[in-house]
Amino acid sequence: MHNAKFIVFEGLDGSGTSTQAALLEKRLNQEGHRCHLTSEPSAGPVGQMIRQAFKGRLRFSQAADRFDQQMAHLFSADRFDHLYNEWDGVIPMLARGMSVISTRYFFSSYAYHCTCEEDWALVERLNRDFPNPDLLVYLRNPVAESVRRLQIRATLDSYETPDKLSQVSANYERVLDGYPGRKVVIDATRPPQDIHESIVQHLKEI
Repeated sequence: MHNAKFIVFEGLDGSGTSTQAALLEKRLNQEGHRCHLTSEPSAGPVGQMIRQAFKGRLRFSQAADRFDQQMAHLFSADRFDHLYNEWDGVIPMLARGMSVISTRYFFSSYAYHCTCEEDWALVERLNRDFPNPDLLVYLRNPVAESVRRLQIRATLDSYETPDKLSQVSANYERVLDGYPGRKVVIDATRPPQDIHESIVQHLKEI
């Protein structure tokens, strides 16, 4: 693991992506690797707009069938900034020899913003030029378990409902089936430390 790598964590809300990303960052830092932990939506200006929209502080079109399309466009704009901005962009960091761990990437746009074939075509068009990560880690969590874990949160965003998560889970499986890059799928109901050690082992292989 001497070369800088771009590692992405994906999974349903409540699947443990943030926990595992933080564990990996700590492990890599302890082993002497320069590492940056990030997420999408990003901390950049477009990412902040998305976060405000999820909270209802920022309102877009009231047409429900347009919300996912608007989010797809916003996320792709945020993703471009997240990748290429000169301050803390993923690509410049990798060029400086720093590995980057991100919770969520373009896989989430397929998972969360698609309800029909038209949506799939839009997301594909918006994200086709973004580079694949060096490793995709998908934490596969049953919808019922995600719902149970989310119940302890103080507030839920518009995507954290059982019906939406069922659609998201099916979309993730479709994305994984067609993804040609390096990926590992891990049972998210396993003990967190077991999951972590499995991820580390897969990283050592690349």
